[in-house]
Amino acid sequence: MRQIDHFMVGGAATSARHGEVFDPNNGVVQAQVALGDAAVLDRAVDAALAAQPAWAATNPQRRARVMFRFKELVEAHMDELAHMLSSEHGKVIADSKGDVQRGLEVIEFCCGIPHVLKGEYTQGAGPGIDVYSMRQPIGIGAGITPFNFPAMIPMWMFGPAIATGNAFILKPSERDPSVPVRLVELMLEAGLPEGILQCVHGDKEMVDAILDHPAIGGVSFVGSSDIAHYVYQRGVAAGKRVQAMGGAKNHGIVMPDADLDQVVNDLSGAAFGSAGERCMALPVVVPVGEDTADRLREKLIPAIHALRVGISTDEEAHYGPVVNAAHKARVEGWIQKGVDEGAELVIDGRGFSLQGHEDGYFIGPSLFDRVTTDMESYKEEIFGPVLQMVRAQNFEEALALPSQHQYGNGVAIFTRNGHAAREFAARVNVGMVGINVPIPVPVAYHSFGGWKRSAFGDTNQHGMEGVKFWTKVKTITQRWPDGSPDGGNAFVIPTMG
Repeated sequence: MRQIDHFMVGGAATSARHGEVFDPNNGVVQAQVALGDAAVLDRAVDAALAAQPAWAATNPQRRARVMFRFKELVEAHMDELAHMLSSEHGKVIADSKGDVQRGLEVIEFCCGIPHVLKGEYTQGAGPGIDVYSMRQPIGIGAGITPFNFPAMIPMWMFGPAIATGNAFILKPSERDPSVPVRLVELMLEAGLPEGILQCVHGDKEMVDAILDHPAIGGVSFVGSSDIAHYVYQRGVAAGKRVQAMGGAKNHGIVMPDADLDQVVNDLSGAAFGSAGERCMALPVVVPVGEDTADRLREKLIPAIHALRVGISTDEEAHYGPVVNAAHKARVEGWIQKGVDEGAELVIDGRGFSLQGHEDGYFIGPSLFDRVTTDMESYKEEIFGPVLQMVRAQNFEEALALPSQHQYGNGVAIFTRNGHAAREFAARVNVGMVGINVPIPVPVAYHSFGGWKRSAFGDTNQHGMEGVKFWTKVKTITQRWPDGSPDGGNAFVIPTMG
């Protein structure tokens, strides 16, 4: 059986424990992944400590050239990476390519790192005094990434960290670890020095080792909100800077004037694409007014029935299986919970079976109507191919739903009314807003981050926020006296008057 080991300087480390990596399309164990511990992490940190000073001293242009070469290599290996990703995650090939591409867009931003690292300068801040600032790397960073985007999110993290001069230790999900390892291999092929990017595998034992290690200065995390909160608290207690992105329950507000055909098309992809395993999925639709709700429901039912669920390599499939058996059981448990709570199950995706792949982790699309805010199935993240309809009577009620929800990752409004869209964007208590855009993931030169229980920490992912997170500012005040005394009082705090 294929073995997936840590990717470290000096070769693979020995691990006594291993986890199983499944093929979600058929339920077969296809590989074993090493599960590391603090001793494995120590080896990686020692290598990073040895390599990072020289990398930090490398000028930004040369660091950018590595990013350019890495981008070219990933593009050349796109098909390989997409098939590898789909075989472990389950998403269809086209979606896997999108996963890789969205990560590459952050790498493209990092190719411009010489420009964004320019500091500030003030000449003549005082008599003969100049002040300037510089951004310097924090040293060693670490990333703990989720199963649902095994290419994009690692690149979101290690791209800015490495481009700004840090060493980086990646701990990907043990459910689909092959693509992250391959990305590290390609980065070294692009010319990155050994020890600057390493990959260690593991479960909670490795996560805790990362959070506790005194040489790791910053940790970036994406996962569920409860774990994100834990990572944030433990990391900060250990003196680290931490950005921890959590779960979501994104709402799509549908105004009476919206183009319902476009809304249905957008909802089909945003709610069910990647089997709903996206933190920026749109699992809650909020039609405003009973007439809007009835018309939307009438159009949604045939569109959902037309969705094709298939294996990852099926070019006609809209989405594939969920990641493993435990997650399938969890999603189906939430569907039953919704039924028990009194929501109307209009379309039931449970019991779906794909001929020839009966042991795969497939779930058909589900649609609930008349969901209410007191239901646990509404309050919590289902993370599967389930769309819930919550009817709102007016704009204010619709605005309040995402604003008052515990999660605040993303939200969308569908309307032709510019005033309503502008009012909604200004007032909604959510971190990322789409206006007639169902999945409002910002482009790479902006930044990604939610509010409330969707994010812990003060700095967002990628863009300039990412650069700020992986660097620290040093400000220099300098004077070059001409040799004559200035007559000042050395015992008075200096001013620039």
